Amino acid sequence: MKNILIIFGFLGILLMGCEDELTVFPEDSLSVPTFFQTEEDFTQAINATYEPLRNMYNLSKNYLTEMSSDNTYYARNTAFGATEQQEDIADHAIPSDNGITANVHVQNVYRDLYSIIARANQILVTIDEADFDAGVKANIKGQALFLRAFSYFDLVQLFGSVPMHLEPVVDREGAALPLSTSDAIYAQIIEDAQVSIPLLPPKSTQQPGRVTSGAARTLLANIHIVRQEWAQAETLLKEVVSSNEYMLMPNYEDAFSGNSDNKNNSESVFEVQYREGSDGLQSSFMYQFLPRPIEADEVGALFGTSDAQPINGEGNNIPTPDIIAAYEDGDLREDASIMYIELRESFWNDGVYPIIKKYVEQHALHFNHGVNFPVYRYAEVLLFLAEALHEQGKDGEAITYLNQVRTRAGLGAHTGDLGEAIFNERRVELAFENKRWFDLVRTGRAVDVITAFGNRVFATPNDYYYPVGAEPRGNAFSNIKELYALPASESELNPNF
Repeated sequence: MKNILIIFGFLGILLMGCEDELTVFPEDSLSVPTFFQTEEDFTQAINATYEPLRNMYNLSKNYLTEMSSDNTYYARNTAFGATEQQEDIADHAIPSDNGITANVHVQNVYRDLYSIIARANQILVTIDEADFDAGVKANIKGQALFLRAFSYFDLVQLFGSVPMHLEPVVDREGAALPLSTSDAIYAQIIEDAQVSIPLLPPKSTQQPGRVTSGAARTLLANIHIVRQEWAQAETLLKEVVSSNEYMLMPNYEDAFSGNSDNKNNSESVFEVQYREGSDGLQSSFMYQFLPRPIEADEVGALFGTSDAQPINGEGNNIPTPDIIAAYEDGDLREDASIMYIELRESFWNDGVYPIIKKYVEQHALHFNHGVNFPVYRYAEVLLFLAEALHEQGKDGEAITYLNQVRTRAGLGAHTGDLGEAIFNERRVELAFENKRWFDLVRTGRAVDVITAFGNRVFATPNDYYYPVGAEPRGNAFSNIKELYALPASESELNPNF
């Protein structure tokens, strides 16, 4: 059975070679231009197009979209002297000069997104001429369009103006495109997402792990919500709801993937696929989310690994007192999302830290788990729909969708302003799923919220995991901006930056 997790090594190298080096291949040799001929060729190609998602969600995207918010922070280890670049993100103190930055996590996310785009482009310029089953061809083309739209959507939200590549790069001139406006990028994203919807099958007939027509409608609705095009979003989201392809898992904690079970469940609209084992498809992001130093037996007690090892450095993505306080009394999601561990060697208070529980699963080997990362869940579809309806004055209908989410969480009707209730519901329902920063930016709250958050960190650093006597760096929260600077490494290749 063809599996979305299969990464075809030679194809990945071949595709990455096209991104990094300008080479002309003769037609009688195996190359990207001559390789794409058969259904199997394009299946391998689309598999490779998903692959950078695994790297991005495993390493750097969590910092740019969650630890940049007031949901998580880092845990200061005073025995570790180096300043980690993820601290610069959490502290909103990323050094930049003339719109570019050397931050490695900014670079990683940027490169992973353009890797997806480059691979999707190679499929999209060749697939129409290939001769194989029309239904399979449409499915692969729809996936490529979705992945390109998804990647440009992340890029425009994170950076604003970026180069827009819509075909493979074949020469240096083509590699160094000028920055496109955000309006032009959004127009292309919307077109790609719209075209992908009728090409993609529904979840019930799509191979698990691949994007579906429901995922494409959710992505397009998300785009319209960011652009405050509420009626368009409502139409798409109601189509997802009426498809009967999705439902909330009865228990909130069951909405999240285990290592080998519960993946792509009834609530999952799209999730990044990982697999525990020795084939290189595993994830390890939960290890990045632990406070430190942590001893081997403490790691083993948490994950059940047989070869647990100690971990030093800085802990990242540690839940803040702010997100903990955001849960209402009786909200079942708090205990499902956050747990507490005690570290003997901690420099902070009694060493009892909150950590993200959603992704804690037992597994066999150190740094090797198979937990998938959620990108879109049906709960978010319902909250998006509630928001789109509320913004059009349809509050009575909006409340019915909001209440579906709240009822599962063990809560009754909301109190106060409905718009604020939906906004706050998104925070706790989607905590630690890389949504909070985007929500702050699209609602115009980012600067105010993070300024207030920074003031609390400075006023009470011990509450934010600084040991007694330790304080935030003097430049912390000195560079709060809604968009990231572009990566300096890429500016060396593109004079338009």
